[in-house]
Amino acid sequence: MDDKALTDYLDRIGLATIGTLDADALRELHRSHLLAVPFENLSIHLAEPISLRADDLIAKIVGRRRGGFCYELNGAFAQLLERLGGRVQRVAAGVYGADGLGPPFDHLALVVHLPDGSGPWLADVGFGNHSTYPLQFDSRAGQQDPGGHFLVVDADNGDVDVLKDGAPQYRVERRERTLDEFVPTCWWQQTSPQSHFTQGTICSMLTPEGRISIAGRTLIRTSRGTRTEEQLTSDHELLAAYRDHFGINLPLVPDKFRLARP
Repeated sequence: MDDKALTDYLDRIGLATIGTLDADALRELHRSHLLAVPFENLSIHLAEPISLRADDLIAKIVGRRRGGFCYELNGAFAQLLERLGGRVQRVAAGVYGADGLGPPFDHLALVVHLPDGSGPWLADVGFGNHSTYPLQFDSRAGQQDPGGHFLVVDADNGDVDVLKDGAPQYRVERRERTLDEFVPTCWWQQTSPQSHFTQGTICSMLTPEGRISIAGRTLIRTSRGTRTEEQLTSDHELLAAYRDHFGINLPLVPDKFRLARP
């Protein structure tokens, strides 16, 4: 990432500059990213190919001012942190769902070591409604966050479980991975009828008061614990909502039947 890309990335998340990458700066970067870059799967429903190449991630999230899902969001954020002097381990995680624990490459998270030797921190700007700030990866005490009460606990085989408000969210491997290792599962998430990402559209972002999301054609606002829903009945309303709330200008309405192909 060159100097221009760094400046553009910081501008994308509403920051003018970052000095020393210490714990306070990491917290600011993490929160700012969540407030500016949505978790979204619109590319899958617009038949847009998803690339995990480093330059393509920056081109989409910074250049085109789009969002993405975990592989894209955390893949780009890792580059930003490395450019600022952090040492970042890309780690695989299995997500807990109704049927138990999913496969290990179901999610990409980041373990971050800062230039002053502090950390490690579990950074994750790609899991939707999760922690606002990075979590202390080696702490086994409860961690209070605006997003909830989090616990990082030891699991089998040296892995680590992350719990939010007592419910397991995902299990992280400690082994460092390369982004290329996530490509097969990323392709499966885009194309399989069994992937929840192919079942419908989601675009969701943290706000200072709570959260704003578009799920299908429903605009959902959560503000200080109060949730409201609004149906977007026309294509014009839906496209305007993507533009006005997320800064995403789409040429057409995402179609859940128009899936990306290998």
